[in-house]
Amino acid sequence: MTHAYDKFFLPDMMKKMGFAFDFAVNGCKVPPDSFYGFFVASKIAGAIEIGSPAFVCACSGTELALSVFERVGFPVQIDSSSFFSFDRSPEYWAGWILAYYQWETKLSFSKIRDYVPFSQIVGMYNPLHEAPQEKFLDVMNKIIQEKKLHKGTNLHRLRKDAGLTQKELSELSGVNLRTLQQYEIGAKDINRASGSAINSLAQVLRCNFYDIMELDL
Repeated sequence: MTHAYDKFFLPDMMKKMGFAFDFAVNGCKVPPDSFYGFFVASKIAGAIEIGSPAFVCACSGTELALSVFERVGFPVQIDSSSFFSFDRSPEYWAGWILAYYQWETKLSFSKIRDYVPFSQIVGMYNPLHEAPQEKFLDVMNKIIQEKKLHKGTNLHRLRKDAGLTQKELSELSGVNLRTLQQYEIGAKDINRASGSAINSLAQVLRCNFYDIMELDL
């Protein structure tokens, strides 16, 4: 698995993310999920995902947070009376472990947020902050997998939105009914389907080729 930046930089990136979220939440009194939203909207999250040296190597955690605020035009106000503690806050840990999870899985920060809000990660501080990092990885993967199953596949959602039964979609697209059913419940990986099958489904459902696939962007 190729990562966006070398593992050598990961410990520093984890600390940087920890300090950034701690600073934003406890030093600037911005709600954790709001700052996460700013982080994604600023496109700094995306820059980290591709290993941009400007954020992976060349800034501090505080500078990272301030860059996020500047890019989204948020008028930051620093409350120094409740900040600069020697203790590591739950928000610090959540930002720290989030950097680890994103690097390990290569899921985008936006996709992670779709399944697990940052405030939920903060809530995992007890007892996971004392557990090995791999334990957090396992817990997050399980949460996301369960939510994926509950949410259903893209094919299932698109078919329902189109008002078609599985049989109707099978007949219109030419995709075998049993195969279609397996794609819908995730028993077969639709990403491994032939291009012609996905294209036929996309034409019937009037959507983009990639809308049907299960891509973690």
